[in-house]
Amino acid sequence: MNFETYPFEKLNTLLENIEPNPQYTALSLTIGEPQFATPAFILDALKENAELLNKYPKTAGEVSLRKGMLTYLDKRFDLKLDNAQIIPTFGTREVLFNFPQFLLHDVENPVMVFPNPFYQIYEGAAKACRAEVVYLNLNAENDFQPEVDEVALAKADFVILNSPNNPTSSVMLMEELKKWVALALKHDFVLMNDECYADLYLNEPLPSLLNASIEAGNPEFKNILVINSISKRSSAPGLRSGFIAGDAEILKAYMTYRTYVGCASPLPLQAAAAVAWADQEHVEGFREKYRKNFAVAKEVLDIETPEATFYIWLKVDDEITFTTELYKNYNLKVIPGSFLGREGEGKGYVRLALVYEADKTREALNRIAALQSELKNKL
Repeated sequence: MNFETYPFEKLNTLLENIEPNPQYTALSLTIGEPQFATPAFILDALKENAELLNKYPKTAGEVSLRKGMLTYLDKRFDLKLDNAQIIPTFGTREVLFNFPQFLLHDVENPVMVFPNPFYQIYEGAAKACRAEVVYLNLNAENDFQPEVDEVALAKADFVILNSPNNPTSSVMLMEELKKWVALALKHDFVLMNDECYADLYLNEPLPSLLNASIEAGNPEFKNILVINSISKRSSAPGLRSGFIAGDAEILKAYMTYRTYVGCASPLPLQAAAAVAWADQEHVEGFREKYRKNFAVAKEVLDIETPEATFYIWLKVDDEITFTTELYKNYNLKVIPGSFLGREGEGKGYVRLALVYEADKTREALNRIAALQSELKNKL
């Protein structure tokens, strides 16, 4: 299979022959990995259950983990799901890669639809399925919202949404999500929302696609699925804890498939994840950190604050020049938007991940402002 080089590898190639300015400490705003300490109560649960490494974990997940996830869905979204409507997973990346292969295996000439720019695992899954790809282009002209092309959707088998969105930080609210539920039922495609940033809202809580499904008169979630991860909300990407939830009929067959995949999470990790999912208070502490970071960004870069995520989708004249000059002159790494998109989408943007404490974020953003001023003066 001919997979596209990952954006971070492309960045390394772009910068490999550039000597960064040694007057600045190296900083990177490239990877969406929170740099905050994992809360102590999660670490305690991990330590207290370390002896369980001598046991094989169940593919279906332990009762305590499922209970923690169902508690999360209830407290956060007021969703009363049962065990048939959720499967614990080893993060969400593995689901995004193997679920399309499960779903589309017996489909002749499968068609996948997803946003552009995108999280690159979507593309990798499509290649693994030999699926035709239809892009939902996200740009300033459509306010970074996926536009509906019913001719394309009529032939779709699997559609991925990503709200809140990586990399553009755009969000889809209830009415828009309801429209997509209606489209999934009308054209009989499976619709999944990647909701890994759903808890990183800055003001009002954002709905799940499952909420929209109920509002749209589809309480059994026919054709509707969501995935979510603990990585961003709990600053615990190393736990590799996620879930897929929604249509019980689809999940029943997918559960059988997963027994062959071998992605069961180790029991100590499940124990730590269970308490993390069930607790909502610690997440507010992380939201407050991101609020502070965006306040700094508004002050330093004079940007509009997004509604969710920890990303800034920063408009620049030339994203490649901006990235190389920033590294050369200020020893700061960012991701060119064109590395995250196809067919020209993402060009003219860089993605900034505000995953540090506010003081380090300010230092990084001051360097960006300095380069902006430098480039402006050259015009």
